[in-house]
Amino acid sequence: YAEFHLHPEKPVVLSDPTASGRNFFMRQSAPEQESVEDSEERANILEEVALLKKYAEFHLHPEEPVVSSDSTSCGRNYFSRLSADEYLDAEEDKECDKILEEAAMLKKYATFHLNPEQLVVSSDPT
Repeated sequence: YAEFHLHPEKPVVLSDPTASGRNFFMRQSAPEQESVEDSEERANILEEVALLKKYAEFHLHPEEPVVSSDSTSCGRNYFSRLSADEYLDAEEDKECDKILEEAAMLKKYATFHLNPEQLVVSSDPT
């Protein structure tokens, strides 16, 4: 039965020649399924979903440029302006390099745990 749920596109194979089926919703005498109010509500919901999708794109892809139709809107980057302070001194830079090195090592070990089927590679010739 799991095969039926995993692949609903497969045709149904019957061994009983007297078995038949009827589509209740697509027959000629089927009543109209949706009222005018339901249709309007559906249109409103689809409009809201399109708006939510647009806002989700903003969060999923912050690297994309912002498009604005307002000619008076402007922005300023406080981190790359000429008068901005340097935000990493030598000690912080060394600490950052150490953290990135440890993160790379942790990523390597995480790969071992996430993919145990990969072969172990040894660099020791003995």
